[in-house]
Amino acid sequence: MRVSYAVSGGDDAAGKDGVKGNLDPSWLAGDPPWTALFSQWLHEAIDAGVAEPNAMVLGTVDADGHPSTRTVLCKGADAAGVVFFTGYDSDKGAHLAAVPYASVTFPWIAMERQVHFRGAVEVIPAEQTENYWVKRPRGSQLSAYSSAQSEPIESRQALEDKAARTAAEFGGPDGDQPVPVPPRWGGYRLVPTEVEFWQGRANRLHNRVRATLVDGRWSAVRLQP
Repeated sequence: MRVSYAVSGGDDAAGKDGVKGNLDPSWLAGDPPWTALFSQWLHEAIDAGVAEPNAMVLGTVDADGHPSTRTVLCKGADAAGVVFFTGYDSDKGAHLAAVPYASVTFPWIAMERQVHFRGAVEVIPAEQTENYWVKRPRGSQLSAYSSAQSEPIESRQALEDKAARTAAEFGGPDGDQPVPVPPRWGGYRLVPTEVEFWQGRANRLHNRVRATLVDGRWSAVRLQP
């Protein structure tokens, strides 16, 4: 399937000088230089009504180098990196334990924009996980607590029965008994050393700008599409 990109779309049309509205390395500023533009694009995706604007495709590899991708939700992005939460014993948790390096992509296709991050991944401190956990909806807490993520289960009914038992243990789905953080659940931070911005343009002549961290210094270059 081919999708055509109009010159006018998620961004202003290119001007007669061929530069106006076109993503350029000069757009990356700050320390690190990707933060301001990423924040701007994320908020513009939110304002545009993009579904799940904080959804990102997380890529990992297992101990044998076999890749796997899945969509997760970004729960924080700042100069320190990009944060997400999951079970430590899930497939992605096992991959990150074996190879603590990953990529994430924010695919704002409706706006003809994408942002890609690559870097090492670290487990965030328990207190940061706790701070996020207490803000989650109770139903999400109960589901996470009851699920042995990525492990097989015989049926949907068995899954719902297991969730119901967990809810009863903590006073029911509408109870006020706090649900603790599951023992093997928490947050990860991807600490980027590469961040690439992609902007769709007509005739596949897309704009790509990559920021790279080398020896403690960031630099940004334009890449050919």
